[in-house]
Amino acid sequence: MAEQGRAAGEESVLTVLLALAANLGIAVAKIVAALITGSASLAAEAAHSVADTVNEVLLLVGLRRSGRPADRRHPLGYGKERYIWTLLVAVAIFGMGALFAFYQGVQTFTGRHAAEAGSAVGYAVLGVSFALEGISWRQAVRQVRAAARAEDLPLAAYIRRTDEPTAVSVLLEDSAALVGLLLAFAGLGLHQLTGVAAWDGAGSVLIGVLLTAVALVLGRINLNLLIGNQADPRLVAGVRERLGAAPEVEQVVDLVTLTVGADRVLVCARLDFRDSLRAGDVERACVRMGRELRAAHEEIDEVFLEPVPRDDPELRERVMARYGRTMRPQGPDQR
Repeated sequence: MAEQGRAAGEESVLTVLLALAANLGIAVAKIVAALITGSASLAAEAAHSVADTVNEVLLLVGLRRSGRPADRRHPLGYGKERYIWTLLVAVAIFGMGALFAFYQGVQTFTGRHAAEAGSAVGYAVLGVSFALEGISWRQAVRQVRAAARAEDLPLAAYIRRTDEPTAVSVLLEDSAALVGLLLAFAGLGLHQLTGVAAWDGAGSVLIGVLLTAVALVLGRINLNLLIGNQADPRLVAGVRERLGAAPEVEQVVDLVTLTVGADRVLVCARLDFRDSLRAGDVERACVRMGRELRAAHEEIDEVFLEPVPRDDPELRERVMARYGRTMRPQGPDQR
């Protein structure tokens, strides 16, 4: 588990560093081009790249701080801190990128935007930016696809379920950047062809809409992770099956899993043990089952098992309130 986590972390750092280098160079070029041409679309794209550059720094901070080991004040570690920094990325995309793009578009529509000049410079910067963004985008796609294959999930399903949003953030940022460059190119070109500045303004507004959509998707992913997601349903089913198959267990009464960081899952289960077991037998069974669960599922970080009677009415009510049903019997007598 530790080796896999380190490898995934190193890959994420590489993805973010590559994106940071690309976005920093692109941001400088776009700012210069926007000042030369006076294009609203290019100005919106410049703000987009500045936001992306800041975002990569935030992602790097999140990667470093979330990797700290557990301590007395944070016994489950700092894994969730990564989600806070990635949520700040979503806020930055909207606040620094989308709002400025909307502002530039409105300025153009109302006729308060400077006249454009030097369109060739704008086209050159957009072309170079597209090539650099493409390099970063390919690295992000490669990492996310590899992670999706490892989880045996389609790409879209992996993005929805992932507990490692760093590479997904870079992928969505770079995808939005490539689409935004095409929109800026179209706005700049249509303005030059028709002489109507509204096309440039429309390009800027569409870039704002695009960045807002990306910010909402990233915000939703990280909000769910911060609230506390259940682990992958396949892992939950595997844990329930393994616990129910233990010879000491009559029934799995309750099972709660919680994602506490990238590839880190907390498992809490309430089990009805056989009445013939002695206290020492139950203790040894709990230790053995916890060890077996961690060996079978390397994502599992901590396991807490509690002996309970299956017919306790208060406990039954709590399980019903959470799941809408009680756990199906899975002890050895029911198989």
